[in-house]
Amino acid sequence: LLLGAILASTDPVVLRDVLRDRRLPRSVRAALGIEAGTNDVVVLPVILVLVAVANAEVGGVGGWARFALSLFVVGPAAGFAVGAGGAWLMSRADAAFGIRRTYQSLFGVGLVLAAYVAGVAVGGDGFLAAFAGGLAVTVLNQSLCDCFLEFGESAAEMSMLVAFVLFGALLSTQIPLVPVGPAVLLAVLAIVVIRPLAIGAVLVARSRALSRSARLFIAWFGPRGLNSLLFALIVVHADVPGSDRLLAATGVVVVVSVLAHGASATPLSSWYAARLAETTLSEERTSLATGLFEGPDPDVPRTTVEELAALLASPAPPVVMDVRSRSSYEHDGVRIPGDVRVPPDQVDEWARERLENHPVVLYCT
Repeated sequence: LLLGAILASTDPVVLRDVLRDRRLPRSVRAALGIEAGTNDVVVLPVILVLVAVANAEVGGVGGWARFALSLFVVGPAAGFAVGAGGAWLMSRADAAFGIRRTYQSLFGVGLVLAAYVAGVAVGGDGFLAAFAGGLAVTVLNQSLCDCFLEFGESAAEMSMLVAFVLFGALLSTQIPLVPVGPAVLLAVLAIVVIRPLAIGAVLVARSRALSRSARLFIAWFGPRGLNSLLFALIVVHADVPGSDRLLAATGVVVVVSVLAHGASATPLSSWYAARLAETTLSEERTSLATGLFEGPDPDVPRTTVEELAALLASPAPPVVMDVRSRSSYEHDGVRIPGDVRVPPDQVDEWARERLENHPVVLYCT
């Protein structure tokens, strides 16, 4: 059960090139990014409960009630309070004193560490508390400097590079603890069979706005990486019997995954982009991951050619956006003069950065 929970986590690090490839529909990239970024908060409590069971750390109904309270309520509440209070204080301090961007960018690291410490101090889990701290910033809509994200991304890149090197050195001594053949077979089953079948079944049953190409693409890209290794280290740190072999088995799966998904990222992305250039796929019509699981909106207001001509001739003409699919745009050279070309899955992002209370007319495939 522990190994299954550890390997259920997917890693955004290996997916980085795929998530940044703007040739691919934003909705598909968002779905992969959301899965990789949020499944840890689902998997981590399962692992912590299983560790408590394996070590017989909790007994009786009262003991499990206290354990659940500290894990799911007290710790996250402490992290949420630190995130909310810290972000509020930082925004007020910047408004009052005009703090330089260089120092504001460091605030994010301090906020995460403070939330982690607060969670541990009250007897909860520091990782869940840190996640709750970040959630507080978003839920309460606190205004923070954009350098917060810029510095966070740069720091994360450097930290992940160091972590990969350290884990590589660690695994070189741990992997011999398990037989290579069965471990590689486990990796092949987890990567090539279990993940594609499970995700494919969910997408077929729940999503009507995904082409077969998109389903195959999403089902394949579930790489295991640093997240799984960190979860395995939590089990090792808790002195669970057999945890060294569990870390070794996880390491084999991660190595195979990094090789398989890393080598296939560019060719499969190019294949998918070529499909998009040939034909219109349904996932191009939405920019959000949630749009893949929703039906089309039947109440879209329409504008006739004559009405558009009159609007364009008025003193305050609307912005005309060409949101045709990639294949339709490439194969049809006809355009409305003065229009703005924006792929359909990028409309929300483009408009949010440029337009405010301005009329817009879109034409599509």
